[in-house]
Amino acid sequence: MTSPQKHRILVVDDEEAILETMTFTFEDDYDVLTANSARLGLEALETAGTVAVVISDQRMPEVTGVEFLAQVFERHPSTVRIILTGFADMDATIGAINDGHVYAYVTKPWEPDELKRVVRRAVEHHELASENERLVSELKDANVFLQGVVDELDTGALAVDAAGVVRAANRGAREYLGLDADPRGTELVKVLGGSGSEEVRDAVQRLGEAESGAIEEVACEGCGSRLRLRVHLRALEGAEGGSLGHVVLLREISHEPLRRRFEELLEGVAKEPGPVREPLESAQADLRTIATEAQASNLVSPGMLELSERASRTVTAIDNWLAVEDSLRREDYPDAQLLRDRMRMANSRWPLEDRIPSRVQELARRVEAYYESGENEKQPIL
Repeated sequence: MTSPQKHRILVVDDEEAILETMTFTFEDDYDVLTANSARLGLEALETAGTVAVVISDQRMPEVTGVEFLAQVFERHPSTVRIILTGFADMDATIGAINDGHVYAYVTKPWEPDELKRVVRRAVEHHELASENERLVSELKDANVFLQGVVDELDTGALAVDAAGVVRAANRGAREYLGLDADPRGTELVKVLGGSGSEEVRDAVQRLGEAESGAIEEVACEGCGSRLRLRVHLRALEGAEGGSLGHVVLLREISHEPLRRRFEELLEGVAKEPGPVREPLESAQADLRTIATEAQASNLVSPGMLELSERASRTVTAIDNWLAVEDSLRREDYPDAQLLRDRMRMANSRWPLEDRIPSRVQELARRVEAYYESGENEKQPIL
């Protein structure tokens, strides 16, 4: 079994006898580094890796121990600092302790057992501080990952504590409400009033007085864009019960009338049992109109952007279906591989993957048969 790695300590003293004594005292428990000057001590800290504790004599040439440890504190704040001092230097030592430069001091002459206890506590302090730093770092990383997920939601969310202060806000909420500044730490009524979204503020106030589950739809003329939002409140409960506040949920629904038209068009084409060419051509024109209306709305919202993208992809699917049939009808020997590729691309663009029109499925089978046999019947399919 691999033995646990020893903590590393650094002893800085201009007297070689002291360095030898310290090495003998601590070498069984720690990886002991030594330096006979402050300059060499700082170099050791830069090159040795993590040093848990540095022990320095107060009286050294060039700089005092307090001055040296102040530099250690500035460059390596996680390294715990101990000073060896005489009674004549106590004022400077106490000042260093008050400034946070020194964790503990040991007076000369010291008792070896007492010195060991002080260093052991210092190493434990370093372990605890390092673990806290690790946990804080992991928590920050976890919050970054969580925020990254939350920001991708198409629903805006504002977490508000029991005092009415905003504690969190995802990107959707900030964009819907046109918030340039981070709203955290600000009262919700000020956030909403200041952004020109009084309609949302009033809806939230009404929902707070209504029964649980109530929803309101508001036209937010003062938001970042002309948006229609569905507003809902959801209570936040603590791990041991009790209310922590609530979450304001904002769902952008400006695109819903266009979305319903889009879905009705798809449904009409998908369930067509007979010839489908005319319905496809009609849907093609209507989809282009929907895409144009979505772009003309000037609403930069996830819902509207997604609708515009889906309409564009659907037009691409229909364009390719019609083009494939035209090739089979008009050409004796069209490029079979090209027809296969166009059918596959078209089918992947169609939003209802499991509901491709039956005549389109027949067209796909005809393309495969032509690819295998090279025989083209030149008959209409759609």
